Parts: sequence; structure tokens; C-alpha cells
Amino acid sequence: MISPKAATRLLATLGGLAVIGTALAGCSGSGSSASSGSGKTSISVLAGGNDAASSKLANDLATAFHKANPSVTVKMETRPGGTDGDNLIKTRLSTQSMNDVFFYNSGSLFQALHPDTQLQPLTDESWAKDLTADFKKTVSTDKGLYGAPQGTTFDGGVMYNKKVYAQLGLSVPQTWDDFISNSEKIKAAGITPILASYGDTWTSQLFVLADFANVAAQDKNWADDYTDNKSNAKYAKEPALEGFTHTQEVFDKGLVNKDYASLTNVNALKLLATGKAAQYPMITSVIANVVQSNPDQVNDIGYFALPSDSGTPHATVWEANGAYIPKSTTGDKLAAAKKFVAFINSPTGCKIQADAGTPAGPFATSACTVPDNAPALVKDELKYQEDNQTGLALEFLSPIKGPNLEKILIQVGSGISTAKQGAALYDQDVKAQAQQLGVKGW
Repeated sequence: MISPKAATRLLATLGGLAVIGTALAGCSGSGSSASSGSGKTSISVLAGGNDAASSKLANDLATAFHKANPSVTVKMETRPGGTDGDNLIKTRLSTQSMNDVFFYNSGSLFQALHPDTQLQPLTDESWAKDLTADFKKTVSTDKGLYGAPQGTTFDGGVMYNKKVYAQLGLSVPQTWDDFISNSEKIKAAGITPILASYGDTWTSQLFVLADFANVAAQDKNWADDYTDNKSNAKYAKEPALEGFTHTQEVFDKGLVNKDYASLTNVNALKLLATGKAAQYPMITSVIANVVQSNPDQVNDIGYFALPSDSGTPHATVWEANGAYIPKSTTGDKLAAAKKFVAFINSPTGCKIQADAGTPAGPFATSACTVPDNAPALVKDELKYQEDNQTGLALEFLSPIKGPNLEKILIQVGSGISTAKQGAALYDQDVKAQAQQLGVKGW
């Protein structure tokens, strides 16, 4: 799964709550804080992240919730990230010692938690009707809905400099040919058309990963067929081959910066913000870096979905994390936990989340609105959501992703391998990963 530093930073800023008050080290979940005979209830929440922004978000949410619900006290506990955090969550769920509420990934990692047997269903909660269809897919099974969004979404596609586009009289491209035409005009004006920043290897993947909504728009069953190892759903075949083809084409036509092998993501964003470069295939979560490095140019950067041959491009969405309640939370604690989850997606909770960091995309619920001071590209993303031209990133629909995609795409994007060679190599990488995971049919 995509694991750029920028995405991690976003999740730390908007997705992870940090410890407040007394850390509940070794907390035994729902049994750690009992209701008292006075009618007061204490619930424990397990969250990720231990940075200053996350701490502020946690404090603000807990304080505001307690003010609105004086009889309920929220105690926060943090967990480690990565594999250690995954293992902690799975252990607590299996031993029925999970906190009353916990925050975790949506999508395929959520499915690995066996939600039908380990989580409380939230299908009938009042806020459920406000969720986007994309988010519902990532926190549901055939038996119901189990999660509420926590944080914002972010999209993959192309970040572009609006001033450069205006200066050259360019329009947002709808087809790939339009994109290439724009890029050639930008190059003729002496501006770098397309940024490649292989100094941070993860950034090589965007022409492939951010194109998946277009793949799914052509074949709605592609993700399932891919997981089931069906012959039609391979990267060496259309429509998924296009991402590899595009990676090769922009290099072959000399449309990327000459220092593509060493340029870093942070420095690429500075070039984009200052108009020295015009377009950058990227995930929008990195806009937080621009807020830090070039605050006066943040709103000069816009977003568009990767153009498609159909002329109706779809934005590929990385969904918000989820807030979940384990089956071990019952009685008064369950009622209080549901109130807290609802509060996160109330107008007050939404504002707290937006104020705690830089929104990198729309919220996954209509109960939350993008603040007026959000970066301009967020409003560009919102238009795709409003027009129902979105689709989930593949990692939310399938557990399979080969670990060598970024290295393979650097070879394709550097002229070392052809698109077809790279795609075929990645299909082998995927096969090895699927077999390692024990996925049926491989």
C-alpha cells in the first residue's frame, strides 16, 4: 500500500489522536474505566500519533465532547504505528480487551479485523445516511456498516500551478492527449511541464495508483478480478497498463525535469508553488508541506484527476480512517461510545478536525463542510465528489499490492524498462505477494 511520508504526515495531523491527561499504558480496553453509580461514564479511546498536532486534536475533541456531554469522560491512549500497532489492535480485539472506541484504517486492513464478529454494527446510527458511497464501501461488509470517518480524504491525480495555466491560456485537461498537449506548450514556454521526484522513491507510483479510478470506471469488477487472479485483471493488459504507458511516455517525450532521479518531494513542491514547474502527479495530502514552505503560494496550486481516454476522468480517492467500536463495549459504555463517534462527525467535531491541521481533501460525510480557508485544491477535489466522478484507490478494494512497484516504475520512468516490461514484472511481484499473503486462487 502507498506509504509516503506525506500520507503519514496527513494521518498524523488529521487521523491520529494523541494521549491527553494520564496515559493509559497497558489499558485493558472497555474494562479499564467503569461506569459509576452516579450516572457518570468513562470511556477509553485508542488512537495513533504522538506529535503536537495530534495531541491538540485529541485534547480539543475530548474537551468539547465532555462539555457537550458532562456525564461522559473520554480517556485517550495512543498506539504505535505500522505492524506493531496492527498487532496490538488485533490482539486486543481477539482477547476482548479493546478500548471502547478505536481509530484504524478503512478498506482492506479494516476487513482483516473480521468486523462481523469483532465490531459493533453502526448501520442504524443517524449519521450513517450522510456518508459518501465511497467511504461506506471501505467500512462495510455484506452484513452492515461498522465505521465512521475520522479525518478527511485525499486524492491522487495532478497538482498544477494555476497561474502558469492562466498565463499560457491552458484549460484543465480531460483526455490524456490534452494533458500531453498542455505539457508541450508549457515546455515551449521554458517551464518544466511535469515533475518527477524519484529522490523519494514512493512518488514514482502516481501515474499508476492515481489512475485506478479510471480503470474501475471502465471495468467495475477489475479489483475483484485482480484479487481473484483472473487473467483479464493484470497490469500487463489494458486498461491497467495505461499507468505504466503514461509513465514511459512523459519520459520519452522529454516532459519531465532533468534531475528526476534526485529531486525530492519537498523540493518538487517548492518548484510547483513558485511556478518553475507546472504539473506534478501526486497525492493531495502533501499540500501540508506547501503550507509550511510556501504559504503565500498555497492557493496557486490546483488539482485535477488523471485524464482518461474517455474524456470523463475520475478522481482516485484515499479514504479517511475509521472510528470503530468493538463488540466488547456494551451497556452504558456502548451508548457513550456511540455518542463520541457521532460527535466526531458533528459540525463541532468537523471544525475541530479541520482546525487541527490542513485539510487535504473533502470530508467523507455531508455533515462536514470544507472550511473556507482550506487550500484551493480541496475545492477542486470536491467538485469530482459532487459530480460522482470518484473511485477508491485499489488498496481499499484489494489486500494485494506488490512491494516493488515504486522501483519498477522508476525504471520505466527513467527509460531503463519499457512500460510493458515493467507491467509484466509487476504482475510477477503481485503474484509473489498474493502467495505470501495466502490469498486464494494464487
